Amino acid sequence: MSLSSQGRTLPLTANLHPFDPLTPQEIRLGHRILKSAFPGVGLRINRIDLQEPLKTEVIPYIEAERLGKPLPRKPTRLIYSYFHRLDTGACCKALFNADNASIIYVKELPLGVQPPIDVDEITAIEELCMKHPAVLAEIEKLQLPEGVRVCNDPWMYGSDSPDETRRLFQCFMYVVAVDHPQNNHYSTPLKFSPVFHGHTHELVRMDYLPGGADTQTTETQPWKPVETIQYAHDLLGGELRTDLKPYIVQQPEGPSFSLDGNQVSWQKWRFRVGFNNREGLVLHNLTYDNRNVLYRLSMSEMTVPYGDPRAPYHRKQAFDVGDVGFGLNANQLTLGCDCLGHIKYFDGYRSDSKGQPVLLKNVICMHEQDNGIQHKHTNYRSGAATVVRNRQLVLQMICTVANYEYIFAYILDQAANIELEVRATGILSTVPFDNENGETVKWGTNVGPGVMAPYHQHMFSLRIDPAIDGFNNTVYYQESVPLPEDHSNPYLVGYTTEETVIKESGTAETDIQRHRVFKIRNDNIINPITYKPVAYKLMAAPSQMIIMPKHAMGYQRAEFASKPIWVTKYQDEELYAAGEFTNQSKRAEGVETWVKRKDNTENEDVVLWHTFGLTHNPRVEDFPVMPMERISVMLKPDGFFTKNPALDVPQSSQSFNKSTLHPEPCCSSMKPKM
Repeated sequence: MSLSSQGRTLPLTANLHPFDPLTPQEIRLGHRILKSAFPGVGLRINRIDLQEPLKTEVIPYIEAERLGKPLPRKPTRLIYSYFHRLDTGACCKALFNADNASIIYVKELPLGVQPPIDVDEITAIEELCMKHPAVLAEIEKLQLPEGVRVCNDPWMYGSDSPDETRRLFQCFMYVVAVDHPQNNHYSTPLKFSPVFHGHTHELVRMDYLPGGADTQTTETQPWKPVETIQYAHDLLGGELRTDLKPYIVQQPEGPSFSLDGNQVSWQKWRFRVGFNNREGLVLHNLTYDNRNVLYRLSMSEMTVPYGDPRAPYHRKQAFDVGDVGFGLNANQLTLGCDCLGHIKYFDGYRSDSKGQPVLLKNVICMHEQDNGIQHKHTNYRSGAATVVRNRQLVLQMICTVANYEYIFAYILDQAANIELEVRATGILSTVPFDNENGETVKWGTNVGPGVMAPYHQHMFSLRIDPAIDGFNNTVYYQESVPLPEDHSNPYLVGYTTEETVIKESGTAETDIQRHRVFKIRNDNIINPITYKPVAYKLMAAPSQMIIMPKHAMGYQRAEFASKPIWVTKYQDEELYAAGEFTNQSKRAEGVETWVKRKDNTENEDVVLWHTFGLTHNPRVEDFPVMPMERISVMLKPDGFFTKNPALDVPQSSQSFNKSTLHPEPCCSSMKPKM
């Protein structure tokens, strides 16, 4: 469990930074520790991944790095595992000290608490479904033509009963009408759906799905061939566009960033790229010009509640971070497709069900991009112009969660802005619907023959762990309001701002009418120009919150999605807005629980959670593959500097950018007609 170096024995973690992602050696180490702790007991591994290091141990270390001082002792390297005991059937969690290869604790999870789904499990359920006699009997009833087959998507079961303790999967079935690797089976859904027990693999029941606006169901009938709706280019049946010229992004002198392991230096930014199975891409220890800005930034949770009221669709509510994990679903990115220009890729690792490492290749791409003008001014007296273009650094991860794709891009620029851009694309989650005679429903859109796409929401939680010039900060909001109608405002044009400090853990609403802006400030450091505390402001994405009522189980499982702003006092292990275990949860144990402590959050180590989302009432144009929907959140310096921090960016010039001029039309074609 150690490495030998010049006669000394070093732990596997000796050369790792506290924020470095999990290594394959650590996965094997975790598995060996578990096997030693349970001799003779069969174990099925669900996760082996990094546990976030204790913040009180990390801060002295990263501050010594930032200030160029001797490094103190490294924080303890922690690894956790979820696993299933095959002798007793119990689900357990273990925490290890990777530095000395010891167990800190092993605990059995309460009955009914379900760890997230893993890749091997999904594959096993999918294969089980296609071999089960009851499923084969239903497929036989379809009387499918030669060459046509059936496939399935295993879904997390959701919840609708507080008494359910089994680990369940609902398999939605589809016809594969075209033998092609990109066939769109979501255009041919079927009306039967088996439910399986995840541990025993027994068939729990066969659900029959409604085909109309009511809940009436029927036995499986022979399949009526329909015209499939395809997105693959060689299945479209028409010609592709031929008038699109190549767009080539080149950097002949290479990129402006540099790397030291997972530490990135770009312009005045320094940060570390992290990756884990659950959140996927994480940014650690962001500094600008050697000043602290953020301790940690991550996509904490996402839930997708569907609005189809008919059983069993009422249970469709994915938690794509907590139920499966963005890291596990991250794409292997491809040069020249997902990112353009000079690309740096980062890999990740996960464990399989036997505790062995699996490489996740090219799951994060990093590149620079031009995003138009950063600032410009023309002096109208002299005609002299200054123009500076906005160079950005992009870190991108793309996750495929069965039918949907989510594109997450963290974007840093030279003016010290930090943006999270989320794009949703992929394929709608569809259901069978008998619409031959023009039938429609109030909660969905017909997107093809015999197929409907229900209304749904995508609700995200961005976790912001700030460090604005230090690790004790205050969150407040500022509103723009008219001045009183008195002698000091005789023309009634004046307005001012009012500030409200969030003094204890709690929630807040966005308010466009009052231009409510949320800010994070350091009360201990005053800007010498503004005479106010240094701060960053959150450019929130005002969104409709979760639509269902409070007493609905789907609301109780995702209460983070009921408020756009949550503020908590930092505590280790409080990383996920809907709690640690979301799979088949009955209620959340996340931010809605932590704010009830009413901790003091003024000039403290605080966490700001921003809920935002998309209410997606599908268009027919969203099928068979959806043009991306984009939503953006940004953090901008607000009194953090004494002037525009991008003033020192060189002026844009033709000698630098080497643009080309479009040729003028031929002279003869420009002659005026007589």
